[in-house]
Amino acid sequence: MANTLTSVLPSMLAQGVLALRQMAVLPRLVNRDYEGMASRQGAVITIPIPSAIAARAVTPAVSFAANVDSAPTQAVVTLDHWFEAPWQMSDSDYVSAGANLMPMQASEAVKALANDADSFLWGKHIGFFNASGTAGTTPFASGVTNAITARTLMNKSLAPPDNRWVALDPSAEGNFLGSPNVLQFNFEGSRDAIVRGAIGTKLGFDWYMDQNISTYTPGTGWASGFIASTVAGVIGQTTLNVLNATASGQVKIGDIFTIVGNAQQYVITVTTTVSATAQSVITFYPALVAAAATGVTLVVVSVPYVANLACHRDAFAWASRPLQNVADGGNIFQSPLDPVSGIALRLELSRQYKQDTLSYDYLAGTNFVRRELGSKIFG
Repeated sequence: MANTLTSVLPSMLAQGVLALRQMAVLPRLVNRDYEGMASRQGAVITIPIPSAIAARAVTPAVSFAANVDSAPTQAVVTLDHWFEAPWQMSDSDYVSAGANLMPMQASEAVKALANDADSFLWGKHIGFFNASGTAGTTPFASGVTNAITARTLMNKSLAPPDNRWVALDPSAEGNFLGSPNVLQFNFEGSRDAIVRGAIGTKLGFDWYMDQNISTYTPGTGWASGFIASTVAGVIGQTTLNVLNATASGQVKIGDIFTIVGNAQQYVITVTTTVSATAQSVITFYPALVAAAATGVTLVVVSVPYVANLACHRDAFAWASRPLQNVADGGNIFQSPLDPVSGIALRLELSRQYKQDTLSYDYLAGTNFVRRELGSKIFG
């Protein structure tokens, strides 16, 4: 049986990779340049992020000008996401199911891993602080303003103008596609929207639809009326003491808020349990761009929302590799690397008593790299 299956493994892989190309949207859009550094499960890839340098006037002198220290930071991608999609077939299944079942099962297995990879990447949206639209309301019902706002926020954050993309859930994509600015030829300049339902490139973004984008629920600790405590916040600070007489619950990593009097958005970076009986300390990014006076009110996004994404390619880093076949025990392995999606797969066939177990698996790691390069579009 194992020898017979060896001959069909290539066709199973082909079926699986085909499904992977159809489903894995986000892995095709993010930065995979560091993938060659991936080696094994648990491996850590360190991505340097340079610090800002200020220009200064040159004054000729006998001695050298003072040295300027730099403080580069780093983003870490750990290959710790290992998932599989297995299935079993007995000897009688091979006889009764027919030749078509095997590639169909292979396609379904890889489809499951593709969806997992997509959702895994999407989950990193909790690092982004920029957001446009209204939480809980599907965007683009009456125009493309939310996309323009997302573009403006990214421009203000100095995101490069090229290699930008937007991934929308089906409802948001339907609204955007129905906008006259997108659908009508005199605005669009192409028939793709009306003929193929393809948005293409608009407003400096390449547009995609992704069914794996889901709803994000903010922490339950955001009671209304949060204020800065008697300890004021100063410019450059990344923590703030807050008070609320009815607060109870958690403030989660990924929750977004603003401070009355300033439009800057901030994202929580440390999950904190808040209490009505004492001051609570919240930690966030970016650092305060304006002082937060004592008693000033925080405006929080407390309504669950669909986190559509507008990003530059370098907002995320992604790496995947086929696992090494250690102590294979006579099992059969094949490992394709899909150049389109960037997901490295392994297919393993193991023989048990009167049945075979087949399993696709993949090992990957991802992280956001620069928070400034991504923005949410609330849905």
